[in-house]
Amino acid sequence: GVATPVPSFPGFPAGVTSGSYDQTFDLTDPASFNPAFVTANGGTTGSAMNVLLNGLDTSTAYLNIHTSTAPAGEIRGYFSPVPEPATAGLAAIVFLAVIGQTRVRRGC
Repeated sequence: GVATPVPSFPGFPAGVTSGSYDQTFDLTDPASFNPAFVTANGGTTGSAMNVLLNGLDTSTAYLNIHTSTAPAGEIRGYFSPVPEPATAGLAAIVFLAVIGQTRVRRGC
């Protein structure tokens, strides 16, 4: 089903040919969902959130953007996990530590 708020995402750019969108959704807030999606998936925001998160985890949830140029929603995209900066920073520190240990053992 369609999980998005009705009629569209709050603050989503309309009437433009390009742009960006940055929004944080509170998945415990009923306004973050299409009421029909909540009803069809257990009747609570908690159950709707679980269904949506499962769709994200299993790569079955996607965005389908409708615009004046693409009224049938020809702009589609699947979500993909992106590591948050702390994880990337920690990985870089570990990598540098391993390189440093290797150099110390070689006597460089």
